[in-house]
Parts: sequence; C-alpha cells; structure tokens
Amino acid sequence: MSSPGREQAAPPRHRWAPVAVSYLTFILIGVSTGVTGVLLPAQMRDYGVAEATIGITFFTFSAGFLLAGATAGALIHRLDIRASLAIGGGAFVLAGLLTALRPPFAALLAVQVAAGYGTGVLEAVLNVLLARRPNATTLLNRLHAFFGVGALIAPPLATWMLGFAAWPFVWLVLAVTAIPLVVAFWLTLPARVPGGETPAPAEGGGPRPGEKGGGSLLAAVVREPAVLFGAVFLAVYVGVELSVGNWAFTFLTREREIPALLAGSIVSGYWLGLTAGRFVISPIATRLGLTAIGMSFACMFGVTAAALLTWLVPGTVAAVAGLVLFGFFLGPLFPTTMAVAPRLAPPALAPTTIGLLNGVSVIGGALFPWLAGALTEGIGTWTLPPYALALAVLQLVVWRLVTVRMAPEPLPSAAS
Repeated sequence: MSSPGREQAAPPRHRWAPVAVSYLTFILIGVSTGVTGVLLPAQMRDYGVAEATIGITFFTFSAGFLLAGATAGALIHRLDIRASLAIGGGAFVLAGLLTALRPPFAALLAVQVAAGYGTGVLEAVLNVLLARRPNATTLLNRLHAFFGVGALIAPPLATWMLGFAAWPFVWLVLAVTAIPLVVAFWLTLPARVPGGETPAPAEGGGPRPGEKGGGSLLAAVVREPAVLFGAVFLAVYVGVELSVGNWAFTFLTREREIPALLAGSIVSGYWLGLTAGRFVISPIATRLGLTAIGMSFACMFGVTAAALLTWLVPGTVAAVAGLVLFGFFLGPLFPTTMAVAPRLAPPALAPTTIGLLNGVSVIGGALFPWLAGALTEGIGTWTLPPYALALAVLQLVVWRLVTVRMAPEPLPSAAS
C-alpha cells in the first residue's frame, strides 16, 4: 500500500482531481438512490404489480451490492483501483441503459443485481481510494456528505422529469451522466493505482505467502474480530439511518398528528442534518484535537440524546429538533468507520476490509427498517423513537467492542 508520503509526492492532478471526481460520483450515487421512491409508483403502474412485488427489486439490488462488498478487495488486488472503478462504473452504466429500455419485470429484477454490484464496487473502491490519503477522516466524511447532496436533490429532479417523460428516461439520464465520470477517473488517476494488498504473514491473520487469491484475502479478513464487530456496527448504523428515514413521516403524521406537508419538510430536515453533520463535525473535531474514535463516541452520545428528545418531549418543535439533531450526529459515523477500517485488520488487507464492511452494511439496511415497520404495524407508530434509541445504544456497545480490538493510530511519517 502506498504510504501517505508517496500519495503526497504525486503530481497535483493525481492528488486532487480524483478526489473531486469521487465527490461527483457520490452525488450521482445519491441521486440514483433518491429517485427510487419517486419512480416506484410509476413502475408499479407500468408493470401492473403491487408494493410487495416491486419490493423484490430491493432484495436483488442488495444481493448485487453484497456481492460487490465481498469481491471488491479481490478485484483491487488482482487489477488496481483505476481498473476496478472502470468495472464498477461500467456495470452501473450497463444497468442504467438496460433499465432505460424498460425490460420485462423478470429481467428488471436481474438488472437490479448489476445495478447493486456496480454501485457497491464504486462505493467500496472510492472509500479505499480516499482512506489511503492524508486527512482521510475529513475526506471520507465529505465524500459521504455528497451522497446526501445527491439524495436531497433526487426527488424534485425525478418528479420534474416524470412531468414530461416516462420513468425509464430517468435511468437513461443517470447512465449517460456516469459515462464521463468513469472517463474522468481513467484520465485523472495514474496509469496504475495499486490497491496495495499483499500477502500478510500467517501469524498476522492474513494469507500466507503465495496465497494471493481473492478467497484467501476474504477468509483472512473474516478471521479478524475487529472486522466482524465493525461489520455489525455498520449494519446497525445503516439500519437506524434508514429506519428513521423511512418511517419518520408515518410517525409524525399518525402519532404527532403533524400535517403531511410539514411532516415531509421535517423528514427532509433529518436528511439535511445528516448531510450537514458530515461536512461540519469532522473539521470541528480536528480543531478540538479529538481523534476519529473520540469524535465517533461524541456523535453517538448526541444520537442517543436526540432519540430521547424525540421520544419524551411532545410537540412539533421537539420533533423537528430531535430528528434534525439525530441526523446531524448520525451522519459522520459511517464515513469515519471507513476511515479507521485499515486499523481493523493487517494493513495489507485494508481494501478487502473496506469492501466487506461496505457490503455487509446493506443487510442492516434491509433488516432493521423491516423490523421497524413490523413494530409499527403490530404495536403502534409510537414505537419508532424508542426503537431508534435502542439501536443508538446498541451502536455504542458495538463500537466499544470495535475500538478495544483496533490497532493503534499510526504515527505521522516523516514524509508527511
């Protein structure tokens, strides 16, 4: 793996242009995620299916995303970062173009596997790319903040497009937009950007010399307890993020009896808070001298307090403050975990570690929101705040288990 000093020695174009293109790519990924809810009604009418049937697309997309997480490290190891980005971007473009052709429903399900794989590879490889650079925590927080930017602009953008075109046109635009981004990576990254994974000594938990296959790398990573706890942590994180994001509107309109228009604005405030937290908190923590670990604990205490505020204090003002603060403190946790991921296993296994963490997180994104919906249906909408509080406390417990198994933070090298 290239050292931070070698990264800094690269020409300026190779240092900052790929970072800028990474941010643009995450905006596109955020848009592709955010348009889904707007397109679902049109897709159901077009295919003549109900909610449960169209929901199968979520599972096939998740299957592709999980496959990407399991294979991204091996892909970087066998090829390099630039080629891996080309493969992920190519899968994304291909899936978008096939979706734009309005395939039969069974084919659409298969295309969603390719869409999930392309999105997952892009996310994992870009996390690896920025995690290897100086000031990785801030860079990764900004990267994931731009995902939030894309998710915020997606609903009005998709609604506007549906005013003059059918739903497949939206995916045509996304696919065409991704093409120049893939080309930009090819032009701005050096001719070969190695992922840096080399066989680690057997006693370090990595593969033995000569065992360079992707399977041995993945097997070595899953033997690391810190990686397993890190995967559980991110699964819980994505679960609580999407549980609140998906069910807050129902909670506000049914339990707090807030008008739908105002409730929708409050939910937008939650996502805006999540995006703002990723832009703001890391630079402030750096100025205060907080480490990434300390910042994460502080954010989790903030999430817990916001959940209590939303649950125990009635009224619209408390709901607004609670949800915005919940998102604000929640936002930095995912990118900060990616920034410290190289410390969860031997450094040579960092790309596979990041890929696995990113891929497994999608499991929590499916399981915990489903459970939140089941509690809402079976017990009542009032269960969302205490459910979010329980997940916030669970985050704290699991993060503690991660940090006690984490390697010490490396000292700055003389080259940096």
